[in-house]
Amino acid sequence: MNALATAATSSTTANALASASEQAKRTAEDPQDRFLKLLVTQIQNQDPLNPLDNAQVTSQIAQISTVNGIERLNAALAGMSESMLAAQSLQASGMIGRGVLAEGNTMELHEGGAIGGIQLDDAADRVSVRIYSLQGALLAVQDLGRQEPGTMTFAWDGRADDGTPFQQGTYKFQVEAQRDNGAEVKATTLGYGRVQSVSLDGGVVLNVGSLGAVPASQVKQII
Repeated sequence: MNALATAATSSTTANALASASEQAKRTAEDPQDRFLKLLVTQIQNQDPLNPLDNAQVTSQIAQISTVNGIERLNAALAGMSESMLAAQSLQASGMIGRGVLAEGNTMELHEGGAIGGIQLDDAADRVSVRIYSLQGALLAVQDLGRQEPGTMTFAWDGRADDGTPFQQGTYKFQVEAQRDNGAEVKATTLGYGRVQSVSLDGGVVLNVGSLGAVPASQVKQII
């Protein structure tokens, strides 16, 4: 193709791009609109004897389309994230007043006893709970026997092994889990508390009494 024919083709391309740009009706702040205007200007003012390569033009259009698509995708994802967060907070508000289990090793003794939780990675033939004062003194031991893997709760009546009652307050506990062959089973202690309020701090956060601020994603069980 000679230079004049190439120039004619480029001119036709320029006119087509100009028409497409006008029909798109984009704002001056649209990156794609600005790109098209610059490209049309570049084509209209090119050297007829050394016109732009069609492959380069196509490549530039593809690149700006990709960037524009990514920007729109990011905006859409941001909107979806905000909507999901609002929906989660609304659902979480229904948990106010409910009891939940989350990682922790403390339990609150009130009238009638205290509740704690355990998460076992595997089945255990022997599971025992040791209850301590905040100062570290061993107060009671509970034998829970064989337990299957998963999350479970246990109750403490607030008494020592000899029946001596303890005052209401906060206590600590540890869990030991073993198989019959003596192998240890991983056991995670779970604190219990009632949800007092819900807040949004980079996500849905539950305010759970003595457990403090607990991300909703870290709740192991709702009771």
